[in-house]
Amino acid sequence: MSLRRPTFSVLITAYESEHTVGAAIASAFAQTNLPYEIVVVDDGSTDGTSRVLDSFNDRIRRLAQPNRGVAAATNVGVEAATGDFVSILNADDVYEPGRLAALADLAQARPDLDLLMTDLVFEVEGHEAGRFCEKTPFAHDRQELAILERCFVAEPAIRRSALLDIGGFDESFRIGEDWECWIRMITRGSRVGLVPEPLVRYRLREDSLTAGRAAALRSRVTVLERALELPLSPEQREVGERLLPRRRRRATVAEAEDAIRRRDPSGRRRALSVARMRDVPASTRAAALAAGIAPRFAARRLAVDDARTLRWRASR
Repeated sequence: MSLRRPTFSVLITAYESEHTVGAAIASAFAQTNLPYEIVVVDDGSTDGTSRVLDSFNDRIRRLAQPNRGVAAATNVGVEAATGDFVSILNADDVYEPGRLAALADLAQARPDLDLLMTDLVFEVEGHEAGRFCEKTPFAHDRQELAILERCFVAEPAIRRSALLDIGGFDESFRIGEDWECWIRMITRGSRVGLVPEPLVRYRLREDSLTAGRAAALRSRVTVLERALELPLSPEQREVGERLLPRRRRRATVAEAEDAIRRRDPSGRRRALSVARMRDVPASTRAAALAAGIAPRFAARRLAVDDARTLRWRASR
């Protein structure tokens, strides 16, 4: 006797998303395996997001709250959802029509899985710029160790009961709340399954490719620090403690680069601090020293490098 196919609540959290959330919702309605419900949480938007949501009338379950961040908005949506799985859909992104059907097939074949995902395509200004699993390989084995090394989970469908059991997302995180949540789930025994087809289009704006990178890297430091407070196995703890210094160095270098790029007055000091670090590559120290000596020239070079990166991604 076959197992019952699980139900999926699509959850969208929206903040200042008037230009994108309509397409996200439409992609959920276009699924070959229709969602059990579509839950949209408006996280205190002040633009036209509310008007866009109005246009869907009672076809969606709509919730609203003052702006409290994506973790808090997601928790509100998870509490309200009634499907077996809550399928995350960013307000900037869209599902391909077969996304939920593929996840349902996987869940039915593997009832032991609490997290289900497909690959996704990065899209920059309408151009494909690679796949998530090319950049961040999926961990088929030893997931309880791999999740400490990298966040190999992206826009998953989450078994609602398992997520509620761990207390949902940590609302103290403004960035990195997803990785922190997956760490808590997976180190406690939850497992992740992958459908390798790219059935999500993850849309990025050109200005989002460099903006926020330093903050994102610093958030990874905080995530690992918080993970080391969990009741980990000795092997898990060894992995976290080994990776934490590396994460701190990368965040420090990125913060210096970001300050130079923005021509922040702290840029020179930050760059010279990186130049004095002995646990980064010599080439990084040399570049930091040059940036500390001539920050304006370094800012122009970074702008050229950023433009070159965008052109390369757009040409792929």
